[in-house]
Amino acid sequence: MKKLTQTNIRLLKKLLLIRKVEEKISNIYFTDKIKSPIHLSIGQEAASVVVCDLLTKNDVVFGTYRGHALYLAKNGNLNKMIAELFGKITGCARGKGGSMHLVDKKVNMMATSAIVASSIPEAVGYAFALKYEKKKEIVVCFFGDGATNQGVFHESLNYASLYKLPILFVCENNDLAIHSRVKDRSAQINLTEFAKVNKISSKSFYDYDYFTIQKKLKKIIFNMRNKNKPYFIEIKTNRHYSHVGPDTDWDLGYRNFNHEKKNINKDPINLIKKTLSKNQINKIQSHVNLTLKKAFEFAEKSKFPNKNEIKKNIFNE
Repeated sequence: MKKLTQTNIRLLKKLLLIRKVEEKISNIYFTDKIKSPIHLSIGQEAASVVVCDLLTKNDVVFGTYRGHALYLAKNGNLNKMIAELFGKITGCARGKGGSMHLVDKKVNMMATSAIVASSIPEAVGYAFALKYEKKKEIVVCFFGDGATNQGVFHESLNYASLYKLPILFVCENNDLAIHSRVKDRSAQINLTEFAKVNKISSKSFYDYDYFTIQKKLKKIIFNMRNKNKPYFIEIKTNRHYSHVGPDTDWDLGYRNFNHEKKNINKDPINLIKKTLSKNQINKIQSHVNLTLKKAFEFAEKSKFPNKNEIKKNIFNE
């Protein structure tokens, strides 16, 4: 019981930090302090947090343009993340990447990309290198259900299976590719079947069943480190906000709030709160609020890049 409580405290700290950071971003977006489009993870933070809680600092993660949750779940520097959104020189990409291109090499958070599915072959390549060098670290690649409609996704699964690479594929299935449902764009709606046809073991979870994910995934990751085999998990989750931007978009008509309210009410943050005391929750909230305040103050005080910065850290043919 004590171990479970400590795990829940750790998870809630991370989940609540991500939620509060993104709510703050949403609230100030209209001030023009944030210099790039934003794709918020509100509602689906648990997929990144539960998985990353089982990783080491040396394990490598690849993600998507909806990457705030993954960046923070992998312990990316929050001050540098907010500064990046503000376009400041102290940002994690020196103010050049913005929300969709977060990176923190110190914790092996590889740079995210705005191109759907583009990080999947990159992750497979990194896993190939780890196996070639006989290292025990693993690669974890996060992507949305929309990425499963891209050709490179299927090629990557085949390659990872063929060469028995130490990569964990994590599909965050919120059933939406912008506004289209899985059933409207895929003949195969059971996404774990894509793994099975490539002879990759797979499991499907709901994000609110975070305890089961942790229990099962701990064993899966242990086996991956020792057997050098890929694995595929699907985590069914819910995107509370619009595809892009600081608002909810229930009024657009492509999804119905009352129909999806049942799943939204299973928010992992609220479920974990029910397992902790009021005092424990208050301590976590105080810690999160202070961390949040310092990060945004850091971004505010940081300077914008000078004109010469545009010529630095870029690739020239």
